Amino acid sequence: MTDWLPLSPAERSVAIEALVHGPLSRTELARRLGLSQGSLTRLTKPLIESGLLVEAAEPDGGAEARQGRPSRPLGVVADSCSFLGFKITADRVYGVVTTLRSEVVARLDRPLTGHGPDAVADVVVRLAADLAKGRPVPAGIGIGVGGLVRERAVVADSPFLGWRDVPLAALVRDRSGLPVVVENDVAALAEAETWFGAGRGLDRFAVLTIGAGLGYGLVLGGRRVPFAEEGRAPGRYWIVDPHGPLTPDGARGSAVSLLTIPSIEYQIRAATGRDVGYEDILAGAAAGEPMAARVVGEAARALGVLVAQIANFALPQKILLAGEGVGLMDVAGATVRETVRAHRHPLAEPVDLETKVSDFHDWARGAAVLAIQVLVLGEGRV
Repeated sequence: MTDWLPLSPAERSVAIEALVHGPLSRTELARRLGLSQGSLTRLTKPLIESGLLVEAAEPDGGAEARQGRPSRPLGVVADSCSFLGFKITADRVYGVVTTLRSEVVARLDRPLTGHGPDAVADVVVRLAADLAKGRPVPAGIGIGVGGLVRERAVVADSPFLGWRDVPLAALVRDRSGLPVVVENDVAALAEAETWFGAGRGLDRFAVLTIGAGLGYGLVLGGRRVPFAEEGRAPGRYWIVDPHGPLTPDGARGSAVSLLTIPSIEYQIRAATGRDVGYEDILAGAAAGEPMAARVVGEAARALGVLVAQIANFALPQKILLAGEGVGLMDVAGATVRETVRAHRHPLAEPVDLETKVSDFHDWARGAAVLAIQVLVLGEGRV
C-alpha cells in the first residue's frame, strides 16, 4: 500500500471531502473548504503525487472548461486498495472486504468456538485470509466489538465476550501482519453512516441501535461525539417508564428492559412459560396475540419516548434506527411515531426518522470505515 501518512489537518480535510463527496471540481472543493485556489493547489499537490487523489477530465468538459479553463475534478480511485472489516458477536465473527469508498465487495462469517481472546483472534485472522484470497494485500483491518474500547486497540470491557483489558489490536496484528484498528461497534457504525450513509452531508445526526443491547451515537458539526460511557450500556439507566418491567439486565422501566431483544423475549417467557423468538413475538403482535401485542406495544412506546428525547435535546436533522431489532418498526411503527409526537412541542418539525434494515455485515462495514479513517487519512489517529 502507498504510504499516505502523515497528512496535515488541512490536507486531511481536502482528502476527506474528495473521498466522501467527490469527484469534485477544484472550484467546488475550494468553496466547500473556504480555501483560495492557490491554497487548494498547494494542498492537493502532495495528495496527487502520493496517489491518494487523482485527476480526471469531466466527460462534457464541465463549467470550468466552457469558461476556457481545463476542468480536472479531484477524487479517489475506489479500488486502489481494499480494507477488511469485522464485527464480533457473542457467537460469530462477520467479515467484509471494502473499497476505499466502503463499497462491500465480499462478505463471509464464521462461528466462534469459544470466547478466549487468542481463539477469537485466530478466527478473525483465518477469516481475513479467506476474504483476502485472490486479492491484493489489504491496507488494514478494522474490528467492531460491543463494549468499551480504549485507544482503538484494547477492549477494556465487553460483557458479550466476558473480556476485560484484552489487547485485541495487538493480537490480530501479530497474527496477520496488518495494521489493526479496534472500536466500539456502535461508534464504528455511526462513523460509517456519517461518511457514506444516512448522515452524509448532515451537520447534526444521531444513530440509535436496537438489538442484543442498545447503542447511541451522536454527530455534531459533521463529527461523531465520543463519550466516556460509550460501550457501557447507558440504556440500562435511561428510564423511559418508571412503572415499566424489571428484567435481569436493566433497571425498572429502562430502555434496556423495554426494548432489547433479550428483554422482550424474557418478558414473554416470564408471562407464558414458553421460549419464543423475537421474530415470532413480532409476528404474534401483528396477528393480535394479546401478550405479544402488549409487550411489543410497550417497546414501541419506549422507542417513541427515546426518539423524542433525542430530538428534543440533541436537535439532530435525522435519527437513524439500526440493528437487528428494528423489525419493531414494521409492526408498531405507527405507535412509535404517535409517541414521538406526544412528547414533542405541538409545532415542532416532524422528526426525520430513518430505519435501516441491516445485518452484522453492515456493522463489519462500519469497522472497515474506521480502518479507512485511521489508517489511510489519520482521522482521529492514536
